[in-house]
Amino acid sequence: MELDPLLLSRIQFAFVVCFHAIFPVFTIGLASAIAVMETLSFRTGNPMWQRLSKFWIQVFAVVFGMGVVSGIVMSFQFGTNWSNFAYATANFLGPVLSYEVVTAFFLEAAFLGVLLFGRDKVPQGVHLFAALMVALGTFISSFWILSANSLMQTPGGLELRNGMYHVISWSDALFTASFAYRFMHMALASFLTAALVVAGVSAWFLLQKRDVEANRKALSIALWTLLLLAPLQAVVGDFHGLNTLKHQPMKVAAMEGNWQTREGVPLLLFAIPDQAEQKNHLEIGIPKLASFILTHDWEGVVPGLNEVPVAEQPPVFIVFWSFRIMVGLGLLMIAVGLWGLLLRYKGRYYQSALFLQTLRLMSVTPFIAVLAGWVVTETGRAPWLIYGQMTHAEGLTPSLTGGMALFTLIGYVVVYSLVFSSGVYYLLKVFKGGLEKANAPHEMEEVERPMRPFSAAHVSLEGDK
Repeated sequence: MELDPLLLSRIQFAFVVCFHAIFPVFTIGLASAIAVMETLSFRTGNPMWQRLSKFWIQVFAVVFGMGVVSGIVMSFQFGTNWSNFAYATANFLGPVLSYEVVTAFFLEAAFLGVLLFGRDKVPQGVHLFAALMVALGTFISSFWILSANSLMQTPGGLELRNGMYHVISWSDALFTASFAYRFMHMALASFLTAALVVAGVSAWFLLQKRDVEANRKALSIALWTLLLLAPLQAVVGDFHGLNTLKHQPMKVAAMEGNWQTREGVPLLLFAIPDQAEQKNHLEIGIPKLASFILTHDWEGVVPGLNEVPVAEQPPVFIVFWSFRIMVGLGLLMIAVGLWGLLLRYKGRYYQSALFLQTLRLMSVTPFIAVLAGWVVTETGRAPWLIYGQMTHAEGLTPSLTGGMALFTLIGYVVVYSLVFSSGVYYLLKVFKGGLEKANAPHEMEEVERPMRPFSAAHVSLEGDK
């Protein structure tokens, strides 16, 4: 059987991106949560916030390490599997990826050590500043990465000359038509991910009656975050959808399972898209609601997939159901946030066993929603690497064989499985130890240290006498 290097390369990149994406989306939100805990500790002097911060810093360290290990090889694939794409976009992607390292990575590296090991070695204000800088670094990193990805979705500020893109406007290239919506959508997803994980872990501790007061406070903040940001995410998602309809209409057509351009399109709750026959089976929908959501008009026209050849249509079944998984989980988050508000009114949000068990289960939903969202974004762009300008086939490395692509794909799966299992093992140890172990004093051998420069040499000379 002949191996298709294009298909295998797409599977490989999808696997690496999906595996990596779950880590930064958590660390971006968790870094901000830690900064909030450190700020409350600094302003109130309540040791409870410091206890919480110490615990979640341990979790952050493990997940951040997994994110670095899984993400550092992603850029290598541009050269190994997508060299034509790398060559064509070098004038833009080269500087952008370098800026991400020089700004975000250096900032995180400089202050992460202070955050992890400097609590008792620097003033509390300096430690708080380190927490803020680490949080800022995660957002700067996401800015550069999403800017690069947004250019692939809605290209702008570039001009193609002799097979290579040249930047004619850095502002247009960095801030493309979709960037603001995508950045806000990802930022809110990060906050919601951290909130639900903190809520789930805190609920688990509360069910075990461990550090009730501290975990009740952590749960309270997480639930307020969920209550406020989950509906806001739906609003931002709506604006993002309108922007996508304008600039990537075939992606929206696949999301809605709409084959014919028409008015009054129903919102499909269930369907089985059949790309071969260019129609849906077993449709269940709400009449005209898709048109109203997308155009704010009950009779609004929604583009159909029939406007482009079949070869230029994205994989409809995958995009259609991934979108519904993402939206369904988002609605579930809103419902849980409202449930928490009702229990808070009754003073039972940290006592209801059913609610706490639900939060434990909900802690995995943001990761599933994020992965589903990325599948919609990237698969919905197919067959384009740069939307409307360069296809996947045109960006592939010419010398790449199916055997080479399969070998590296298997290698990534094996290595990443080891990374993931090791990371989960250490995370479970941190969770099992809880706040108690995270805040336990560490015994260290007392060592006499010089109090001023060259005093060590002075002590040595005195000894010789």
